[in-house]
This record gives sequence, C-alpha cells and structure tokens, in this order.
Amino acid sequence: MKEKVEKIRIMKQKRWVKNIRSFMLFLFLVVISYKAYLHQVLGGGSNGAASIHALCPYGALESFYTLFLSGTFIQKIFSGTLVLLIISIVLAIIFRRSFCGLLCPFGALQEFSGKLGQKLFGKKFVMTPKVDKPFRFLKYIVLLITVLGAWITGSLWMGPYDPWAAYGHIFGGIEEVFTELPIGLILLIITILGSILYDRFFCKYLCPMGAFLGIVSKISPNKITRDNEKCIDCGICTQKCPMNIHVASAKEMTSAECINCQMCILSCPKEGALKIKQGKKGVTPLFLIIAVIVIYFGGIFVANTMGVYKVLPAPIEKGQTLDAEDLKGYMTLEEVSQYMNIPIDVLYSKLGLPKDIPHHTKMKEIKNFVADFEVSTARELLKNE
Repeated sequence: MKEKVEKIRIMKQKRWVKNIRSFMLFLFLVVISYKAYLHQVLGGGSNGAASIHALCPYGALESFYTLFLSGTFIQKIFSGTLVLLIISIVLAIIFRRSFCGLLCPFGALQEFSGKLGQKLFGKKFVMTPKVDKPFRFLKYIVLLITVLGAWITGSLWMGPYDPWAAYGHIFGGIEEVFTELPIGLILLIITILGSILYDRFFCKYLCPMGAFLGIVSKISPNKITRDNEKCIDCGICTQKCPMNIHVASAKEMTSAECINCQMCILSCPKEGALKIKQGKKGVTPLFLIIAVIVIYFGGIFVANTMGVYKVLPAPIEKGQTLDAEDLKGYMTLEEVSQYMNIPIDVLYSKLGLPKDIPHHTKMKEIKNFVADFEVSTARELLKNE
C-alpha cells in the first residue's frame, strides 16, 4: 500500500514538472509572438519593436563572419542577437540542447501542434526508419548552406525562405506574408502540418540552429542514463520522446538529437530507472529546468545591465543624413524626406506617388495606395540622392 501511495505521489510530482515545462514553452511562444506583432505595428526603428530575426540566436551565427571581418552586424542583427547566441551555446555546453527542448518558441509551436495531432488522430505517428535516418542529415546541410550563404552575401539571404520569419510576419496580415515570403509561408504550413503528424518535424529534419547546438552539445557532461536493473521495459520513455530516440534500449542518451526536454524521465513509471547526470552528479528535471531559465534570462539581464543587449538600431540623430540603402519599411514619407534632405514634394515626384497619400504613411504601407509599390524600388529610385 505504501509503495502504491509513493508511486502516485511521484507521478503527480512529475506531472506538475511537466506542466511547468509546458507553461514555460507556451509563455515564451506568446511573448515572442507578441513582440512579432509589435514589430509589424510599430516597425523596427529605435522607437519600434525588435524583429523576429533580432530575437533569434541563429541570426548572430549568420552574422559571425561579417562581425569578425569588419566589426559590424548584417542587417536586422544586433549585439543582443549575439548575446542570445552566446547564452544558447553556454546552455548547450552545460545542458545539451536544452534551449530547443525548454525555451525555443518555434519548437513550442511544433510541440503544441503535435499535441493537437494526437488529440485528432488518437495516436502518435512515427516516421519509418528508412526515411527518418537519412532525413535527419538534412538539417546539417541547411546549416551549412544558410551560414555560408549569409557569410558570402553579408545578408540574411534566406529570410524569404524562413518559416519562422513567415510566422512573425503573419501578424502584419496573411496577404503581406504571401507576397513577401511565399516560400517561407509554404514551409511554415509544411512544418505545422508535419508536426501535427510527426513530433517536432522541423526540429528533426530542417532546423539549422538545432543542428548547430547538437554539434556543440557533444562536449556536454550532461546526459540521461538508464538503470537496466530498475527498468521494467515498458517502452514509455521511447514513446514519449518527441525526437524519436530509442531511449528504452540505450544505456546513456548522448545523441545530438536529444533536446533535453525531460519527457522520457517525467513519463517513466519506475522511479530511478532514468536519471539525469551532470558529470558524475545527479540532478532532477525540475532543477535542470530552473537552471536553464536562470542562465538564459539571467544572461540577458546581465547583458542588458552592461548595456550590450541591443536588439534595435541606434536612434537617428538630428541632422544625420541617410543613404537610400538605409531606408526601412517602417519609416514614414515625412521621415524619409527629413533623413535624406529631400523636399517632400520632390520625394513624391521621384517616387511617382499621388499627392493625396498622407505624409505619415509608412514606406511599407504605400502599396495600399499604389499597387506593386516596393520599398526596394524606392531605394533604387533614390540611390543617387
């Protein structure tokens, strides 16, 4: 009787930790989604809101070559993005791919899509090994192509193909996403539908950040171990693993695919069969989750206090003149006139705009008045000013 009561107590405790993890993922997804919404409403200027690119650590990896070569970041990437990358690497070294399993908002979107799929179909689908194994290498190819492409071009060239960027732009209207990021939108739809059927579809097969952190995590002292004597061979750990790692047959989980989500341990009905080891010392799932949160947000707090966490451009000083290449979609016609020292009526004439368009109209909103107007076209027309 005592054993049964103790087992119930342990499973309740594990369920409580599961809920904490799910809540953190949900909260992080909501916060980033809200910031993406603000960016669409306010723009990305010094008085606006950070773009989804600036809040994704992968952007700093894409900007690394430019930063090393010239000391500058590529467009849309700032010092705060580099801070996020450094913290993510630190987490990968200490706790493996815990960013992916406990904090990543795109991972959260996929995970909740998977839960929806299991509710709809009443079961969890698993990709056949003949397809699954070779497809796992795709994310490493994506990592190589996207990083080298960004280093060569000095830009976020894959932005139009990025499903996460497409998600961030949804808050500006589906028509805008379809026009500006059609391939990214298609990949976003594939990711969500894929995750409804197969857990963490993008994480397993396409995510370059996951591939990078997986490589870094190979030096981590953190691992999940299985006690063969205590294990009852129920297979629940394998069933609950969103990355489809065969936990039930492994002595130690050191795979680069492991996102340290803790679901195998938190679902195991036999106490002590699965344990987290930090080197030789054991830690609990709750401790790991709290430690990851403290390191991540503590790192941001320290960087912000030191003045190095910046995710927005510096304010444009009075009298400062901008080049046409520096014009942004969030700038109003009035601001462009001011920043480029072009009389407002001359600006309208050069851009071929009707005089009835209000001066406070943002560049990216001009298409509401003039069909097919693009900010890139405006840059070209004003290049020689």
